[in-house]
Amino acid sequence: MTYQHQNLAAGKWKKMSFFEQMANIGSEVHRAINWRQKKLEYSQMAADRALELLDLTITDEKNNKRGRLKEILRLREILVDYFYYDNIYKSNSRSLENYFFGFSYAAAINKN
Repeated sequence: MTYQHQNLAAGKWKKMSFFEQMANIGSEVHRAINWRQKKLEYSQMAADRALELLDLTITDEKNNKRGRLKEILRLREILVDYFYYDNIYKSNSRSLENYFFGFSYAAAINKN
């Protein structure tokens, strides 16, 4: 498989905390949302990158051991539904950005 985030896939991603991982995914989701009304192709590319990072998070063993896997898998399902299908979960940009805000905040606090 060819990764867009090759350095992260090579092991750097697993060195990040869970909060840092989720904050980075949130950045890609934010980009996908921002591009959605402007240029759909760019939105899809950002959504693809978000899912790639989410898949790296799913395979990171430290996240599986702490009981986070169920939430991460549900998040993947919601993002795929929102960006690629009929949005049966009725997600919206505000709810997605609010979800990721907490992770960004926690990652920033933990860096200090």
